[in-house]
Amino acid sequence: MKTTIITTRCEMEDILQRVPICFVGVTDLEGNPYVIPMNFGYSDGVIYLHSGPTGSVLDMLKVNNHVCITLSIGDELVYQDIQVGCSYRVKSKSVICRGNVTFVHDMEEKRRILDILMKHYTDYPVQYSNPAVRNVCIWKVPVDEMTAREYAAV
Repeated sequence: MKTTIITTRCEMEDILQRVPICFVGVTDLEGNPYVIPMNFGYSDGVIYLHSGPTGSVLDMLKVNNHVCITLSIGDELVYQDIQVGCSYRVKSKSVICRGNVTFVHDMEEKRRILDILMKHYTDYPVQYSNPAVRNVCIWKVPVDEMTAREYAAV
C-alpha cells in the first residue's frame, strides 16, 4: 500500500473544492481536542465557515483561536490480500489545514463570504435576509499551513 505526499497547491485546492464537509479541530476549555463537522467555502487561501452567534465552540475560540481543519475524499476499500487484515485500506486523499480564526462582523463582507460558502454547494442564486446575515457568525481562517496525502492501493 502506497502513501504519497501531495506537494502542489493546485492539487490540494482541487481536493478542497470536491469535499462536501470539513472537520474543524479546536482546543476545548480544559485543553482537550474538540472536533466538529462543518460546511465550508474556500477562496484565495482562506477557508470560510459559519455557525450560530453563540455556543461552546465560539467560547473555546475566544480563548484559543488556533484550528486544524481536515478534509478527505475517497471511500474505495482496497486490499492486497483478502485474508490479511493489515493489508486493507481506504483509497483516498486528505488535506490538513492549520490557521487562526477571526470573526467577520461587516454585513457586506458577511454577504460576500456567504456567497463563497453557497457557491461550494450550489450554482443556484441565493439571497439572504438582513436578520439572517446579522445573526450568522462568519469564521475566516487564512490557511497558514496546508499538507496533503494520497492513500493508494499500489
